[in-house]
Amino acid sequence: MIRAAERRDVVEVTALDAQITGLPKPEHWMELFRRQRSGGGAPAGIFLVAAAPAEPERVLGFIVGEIRAWEFGSDPCGWVYALSVRPDARERGVGEALLEAIAGAFRQAGMGKMRTMVARDAILPMQFFRGEGLMAGPYIQLEKDL
Repeated sequence: MIRAAERRDVVEVTALDAQITGLPKPEHWMELFRRQRSGGGAPAGIFLVAAAPAEPERVLGFIVGEIRAWEFGSDPCGWVYALSVRPDARERGVGEALLEAIAGAFRQAGMGKMRTMVARDAILPMQFFRGEGLMAGPYIQLEKDL
């Protein structure tokens, strides 16, 4: 069951993210939750969770994204900011369902493209996104140590 994140979900999202990344960031996830709720018409962000059908309060995974417009001259598009699935819930279609749900929200908002960024050495995310039809886009990320 995919649904909009609720305040109570932020604790489980924070724990899942900390399990995967090793970095607990409760304030960060609460801010993303608040951004989902801000604004008048369309939400400033999209924050969805996959919940266990028998236990709707148990978060199996989450996805966060937003619509960003005209960055570096690109047309407005949907950006997937974060996607994570509990290790014990993987390979059951949870990630696919979350990605399709956010893609549907982007389409409903009139977007024709969806983008994300993946570290070159992040094999599991790279395989997942490629398997879902995402491929290299027209932009190259550049960076400099400061």
